[in-house]
Amino acid sequence: MSVVSQVILNADDELRYPTSGELQGIQDFLQTGPQRLGIAQVLAENEKKIVDRASQALWRRRPDFIAPGGNAYGQKQRALCLRDYGWYLRLITYGIISGDKDPIEDIGLVGVREMYNALDVPVPGMVAAIECLKDASLGLLTEDQAVEAAPYFDYIIQAMSS
Repeated sequence: MSVVSQVILNADDELRYPTSGELQGIQDFLQTGPQRLGIAQVLAENEKKIVDRASQALWRRRPDFIAPGGNAYGQKQRALCLRDYGWYLRLITYGIISGDKDPIEDIGLVGVREMYNALDVPVPGMVAAIECLKDASLGLLTEDQAVEAAPYFDYIIQAMSS
């Protein structure tokens, strides 16, 4: 939920007008909008490049994943990994656009550890995959954009590491 929506809902629940602090929070949120949208646009327009770079980095880091018996061995399994990369990248853009980590939590992290464990996908491997996705993504952003975007990747990494 965006800052704007949250302020409105909180004020309405308490039958009051938004406070000056809440209105300042909305103003700050709106002022960062162009930067957040710019980051989302770079990530969306470069999804294939990011996924390719991130997957190559992961395979170099963990060649056991693509070796016989690995979770990404074979075309079908590798394609599923690449699909997940794109999904996580899209999820991160949702967080960046909203300026909030809640969409990441609500859409993507609830039950993720249990799902990967049930599929016999090593969760530490997913952490390494998101780290590679982060590096590939931040490499396409300006320094200021990278500072803004990094916490959203770190949020997923931390959640999967817990």
